[in-house]
Amino acid sequence: MTVDKRFLTIDNKIETLREMRMRANSTIVADFDEKLDVSWIYHDNALEGVVLSYHELKAAIDKKIISDVSLIPMYEEIKNHKAAIEMVRATARQWATEAHAAKKSGKAKKNPITLETLKMLHSALTPDEKAKGNPYRKDNPLHRLYFHEIAQPDKITMRMKKLVEWLDEEETQHLHPVERAARAHYRFMSIYPWPKNSGKVARLLMNMMLLKDGFPPVVIHSIERQRYYDVLRTEAAGLVPLIFESLENGVETAIRFFAELEEAKRQQKRAS
Repeated sequence: MTVDKRFLTIDNKIETLREMRMRANSTIVADFDEKLDVSWIYHDNALEGVVLSYHELKAAIDKKIISDVSLIPMYEEIKNHKAAIEMVRATARQWATEAHAAKKSGKAKKNPITLETLKMLHSALTPDEKAKGNPYRKDNPLHRLYFHEIAQPDKITMRMKKLVEWLDEEETQHLHPVERAARAHYRFMSIYPWPKNSGKVARLLMNMMLLKDGFPPVVIHSIERQRYYDVLRTEAAGLVPLIFESLENGVETAIRFFAELEEAKRQQKRAS
């Protein structure tokens, strides 16, 4: 199957999922999204080498009493991550509404992602850096999780500016949303502007772009960690299939969930 046909297939599956979500009870949809966010946080942390239990995640998100003082810093990181995801969802909804209004009025809506957007994502995950102005890293860390080539510190400012310019280019706008988001993710990771949370920001950026275009967020599972690290060391095209497969797996799982709900409703109706 060619890439173009695969994109067409995923577009159709997402349209099916969108219709199923509209038919479902809003409480069930909200509960599904809440569980998806927990999964998102779990796997995103696992990609960074931090493995948390479901109980730890739920306890941090639900603001329950913390008995183990040593876990407090990690709980704060989880809460910040959850807040960042909620901000991404809300911002993407706002952008989608604005884009729809612009389309109806016949005006093209410019890409809304700016350097401030990227700093906003980093601030949400790393509040301590916000007061300092989110300074870029000053060196190339010797001991780090990711081993791909990253920008020299004196090139970061220019590379970040070029990333935003690339997002504005007409050619970029004509890419399929999945490929566009994956390539933005790759470009951001090749810069790696901050010593802490650059990986998480890259994935938040990707999902903000996908959500804006009506796609569900991509959760790269922890079992794909090595493959993820490897494709970051090659070139952008290698990341596209990984993002596509992760998205497709998530969409198919969601379709099965809502299909089972609809079947249960039909059986209940027949029984009554």
